[in-house]
Amino acid sequence: MSQYKIEAGTGQHIGDRQEQQDRVALFAAPHAPGYMMAVVADGMGGKSGGALAAEQVIRTSKQLFDEFYPGNDVKALLENIFNEAHTVIKLTAVSAEKEPHSTVVILVITPQQEAIWAHAGDSRLYHFNGPNFGEKTRDHSYVEKLVEEGKILPEEAKTHKLSNILVNVLGSANTPPFITFGQRNNLKVGDNFLLCSDGLWHYFEDYELSAAVAVNTPRQAAELLIRKARERGTPRGDNCTFAIIKLIDPPEEIKNYTVQRMRRAI
Repeated sequence: MSQYKIEAGTGQHIGDRQEQQDRVALFAAPHAPGYMMAVVADGMGGKSGGALAAEQVIRTSKQLFDEFYPGNDVKALLENIFNEAHTVIKLTAVSAEKEPHSTVVILVITPQQEAIWAHAGDSRLYHFNGPNFGEKTRDHSYVEKLVEEGKILPEEAKTHKLSNILVNVLGSANTPPFITFGQRNNLKVGDNFLLCSDGLWHYFEDYELSAAVAVNTPRQAAELLIRKARERGTPRGDNCTFAIIKLIDPPEEIKNYTVQRMRRAI
């Protein structure tokens, strides 16, 4: 059975915007030891509307994760978070006369060596195998739709004039959000995850992100990525927000304790 320790951290910078409308959080489940959650929400809506929407995603995530117990379905938990946050954001729009929306990506790590995630919009999850790029979520955006249809090349998407048009967000008055799920089993040391808003990924190639996360602690990687994002984004840099989750070797005493327990069991 693989052993690992979870090492996690977050990073955030306002960029060149007047307000920080992104939110990020890491949570443990009080009733489900060994489960952890990472959430990144990118708010939109002008003035303070976007910040309200992103904050609601964080509040709903914590509230429902606090009520989570072992044996409950993780995908059902994620679906409930998305739907409840969407509903409350819509109600906020009515009461506050704003137009709040939010993208979101959420990751849950389980004691069963599973990583389960979901996203809506263009907030992304990256999975890395050590320094190597593994996979990433596909944005719910107009340009991604053009890429899938073969109308533009992937490298053209970042600079396309409609790259900021999303086809799926929380808080939309016309259509409920659709949720894209992902999962990875048999997690091991060297499996690393990055959740981030477009204010980060827009300025990096996949291999740069994987290398930065692999060779640094989450704090060191956060400082490096923010510095590079600012260098590349100024003077029109967006809010930059992300969470890093690394699976690393546990301390030797934990390894030895586990081996002794296995020997006694045999």
